[in-house]
Amino acid sequence: MWNNNKLTRTLGIHYPIIQAGMAGGTTTPELIAAVSTAGGLGTLGAGYMTADEMNETINKIKELTDRPFGVNLFIPELPEHCEEKIDKANELLRPFREKLNVAKPQVGQDSTENFAKQLEVIIQQRVAVCSFTFGVPSKEIVQRLKQENIVVIGTATTVKEAIINEEQGMDMVVVQGSEAGGHRGAFASSFTDAMIGTMSLVPQAADHVDIPVIAAGGIMDGRGVLAALTLGAQAVQMGTAFVTTVESGANQQHIDAILTSTEEQTIVTSVFSGKPARGIQNEFIRELQPYEEGLPDYPIMNTLTSGIRKEAAKQNRPEWIHLWSGQSPRMSKKQTVNDLLADIVSQIDGIVHRR
Repeated sequence: MWNNNKLTRTLGIHYPIIQAGMAGGTTTPELIAAVSTAGGLGTLGAGYMTADEMNETINKIKELTDRPFGVNLFIPELPEHCEEKIDKANELLRPFREKLNVAKPQVGQDSTENFAKQLEVIIQQRVAVCSFTFGVPSKEIVQRLKQENIVVIGTATTVKEAIINEEQGMDMVVVQGSEAGGHRGAFASSFTDAMIGTMSLVPQAADHVDIPVIAAGGIMDGRGVLAALTLGAQAVQMGTAFVTTVESGANQQHIDAILTSTEEQTIVTSVFSGKPARGIQNEFIRELQPYEEGLPDYPIMNTLTSGIRKEAAKQNRPEWIHLWSGQSPRMSKKQTVNDLLADIVSQIDGIVHRR
């Protein structure tokens, strides 16, 4: 059976389908619970949450499902605090703030304190799966989680990064192809060198690591799932397909943009957060793209634009918000999680039985 392998047995899920841990409010308790209840693995995108917020959300998920689910965390990054870059960015952002009546935010020094507290919550809550993006946690953290019977999953954009994940003791690794929407997970090489397509990346990674490989990037339906499994992955991770579901917490402008966009309209840009991410082109990107190289790094730039994006969403100005999307927006639908997963399973079964 296509849906029975080491990964599905380890995670205790019926289908090798993982909902990506998209931070920023998309992954509502309802979305996560619906995915897990339907036989996949729902994932809370907790990257921007405080430990207390994350704990409260986990409790809500547990009220909605008794099935396994995961939590995705960001590995902390401590960029250079360059006042010159911050001042330049604030000047570029001033017209947007004035039109939206948004105040200039204070940029503080980031720390690893919240990350440590998040890990404690995951252990205390006995979450089934903890996944990581933007790097790999220390071997000590990995072993501590594994001692608590928590499955740990890393992210890689190259074979080299997949090998690093395995060497650190990760149980599984998501290999993120260049087609994927949202932030790039590259950490061991430059983002430009790590833009390898899913079809090329998956089999090469599967050939060089022994841990299960999870394919991500451009996968929207049963054809994509079956193709990834054929290439050597034991599961897929899907993001954009779940953004437009009924249970998603994405704002309506974001959903509408995905449902009406085409494959050539996405671009990888760092103007919103300081970290390269794939999204649908809009006015904000076009205005700041010429200055991209001189903008502050993540998470400083993310802090500088956060208020603009939130208020733009409230004022229905989609031209000024991030619209993360993979390269297959034409395949997106407005539907329930149950319908999405049922369609995927039906499509795979139809293909398999025709052989």
